Amino acid sequence: MKVDIHTHILPAKLPRFADRYGYGGFITLDHHAPCRARMVRDDGKFFREVESNCWDPVKRMEECDAAGVHVQVLSTVPVMFSYWTQPEHGADMARFLNDHVASVVREHPRRFVGLGTVPLQSPELAVRELERCVKELGLAGVQIGSHVNDWNLSDPALFPFFQAASELGASIFVHPWDMMGEARMQKYWLPWLVGMPAEMSLAICSLIFGGVLERLPALRFAFSHGGGAFPGTLGRIQHGFDVRPDLVAVDNEVAPRDYLGRFWVDSLVHDADTLRFILGLFGQDKVALGSDYPFPLGEDRPGTLIESLTELSQATRERLLCQNALEWLGRSYEDFAP
Repeated sequence: MKVDIHTHILPAKLPRFADRYGYGGFITLDHHAPCRARMVRDDGKFFREVESNCWDPVKRMEECDAAGVHVQVLSTVPVMFSYWTQPEHGADMARFLNDHVASVVREHPRRFVGLGTVPLQSPELAVRELERCVKELGLAGVQIGSHVNDWNLSDPALFPFFQAASELGASIFVHPWDMMGEARMQKYWLPWLVGMPAEMSLAICSLIFGGVLERLPALRFAFSHGGGAFPGTLGRIQHGFDVRPDLVAVDNEVAPRDYLGRFWVDSLVHDADTLRFILGLFGQDKVALGSDYPFPLGEDRPGTLIESLTELSQATRERLLCQNALEWLGRSYEDFAP
């Protein structure tokens, strides 16, 4: 069995949120050709092109069957987080998106697991929507961004949300968005190549140094893109902690390395040696298949990189392709048996 923890989905149609809320900046879908649509901001600025596999569950399942993927974990496209909106509008958008994800899971419960989105610009509303996602919609947890406007994930304002997620047993998938330094990275697709990995390191370091992982040890985090820049710079991060604790260890005195094995990362690193490295760093029980389906920076045939490591035992491959994902999700094989 293959379980892909990193896939994105949209409804086939998005409301005109600008008309609903009275201000702009929202994504719309322009279905300009059969089985294709442009994601466009309502001011006309093009964001990206998507195909029908972004919204059509049947097409997704056909492509999953061709790639040997049995289960996809569905989450919204990160641009839809919309943390910049007024809180009540962010909550309304989240409800719309979460109802859609839940409907797809209900129709195909053995092929899909759902993650919701929440309006983290208002932690109180985010807790309320998280509870609805888990208790009413049956979603496994939520996807969140690598920061929330001016708040890093260590900000005390966000701790009640993480505490609620821990109490609910909700899985949290962290994905980069609104990349730092984007204004200086307009060429060469650098926000996706440089900004995204940096955002993931920011998120992991914030949760470690801010004491969130220490105070909530049962919370199940998974980080996209193999943890981004964090694995490659862990030596520097640990050294900074060791030599300048007066600057680094101000909120948590536990060393960064002590948290290895306490959270999951996906396998989306695009390089065999890098995959070997993160397996050694995080542990073979903390790396799970993730493809970023259906986007171009993803893995075209999910699991190919894992399967290319011929030195891995069959048991380890099964862990990476399926079992680790199920443990993060709090699910079992029986949940997806035909």
